Amino acid sequence: MATSGPGFTLTDFFASFGSAIRPAARRPFVVHDEDLVELPAGSVPNPTTLRVAGTLPTTTFELFRQVIPADGSSDMQRHYHETVHFVLAGDGHSEIEVPAGPEEVVFWTAGSFIYTPPWAWHRHYNDSGAHPVEFLTIENSRLLGQFGLIRRQSAGLVNMTEAREKFLEDA
Repeated sequence: MATSGPGFTLTDFFASFGSAIRPAARRPFVVHDEDLVELPAGSVPNPTTLRVAGTLPTTTFELFRQVIPADGSSDMQRHYHETVHFVLAGDGHSEIEVPAGPEEVVFWTAGSFIYTPPWAWHRHYNDSGAHPVEFLTIENSRLLGQFGLIRRQSAGLVNMTEAREKFLEDA
């Protein structure tokens, strides 16, 4: 399966997450929390829990419910699509790369919106040792997928400097 460029298809991309996520022509207008499909552990490098509302009839954006456990974090990653996280519960901070500049550390709490620009290294941290953080994650990956422009990289559980060094050739 192609992950970008010629031969890439959005259907193949989402199918790679697991057999339960299959974009189709006929989908419901309402998906309930219990109907969200959890991405199988190991299917993406992000160590958080991701459940996708993959059966909604969206064609330009994708919706996830994401949970970061107490004292946990996401992986250091970047992708071509834009992402907005709405913080449903919890407190934390994010490291986000600023184009042509150093990273910025931003702090957030329930009710905050966190924006991640395209192709910017970023990592989200749960600052609580007792409670999980929960996000509603919205990304325009389906729109970019229609043009064959999906690309994601994960550097794992590293800091910004280590991520930049690991992928220096792709800067």
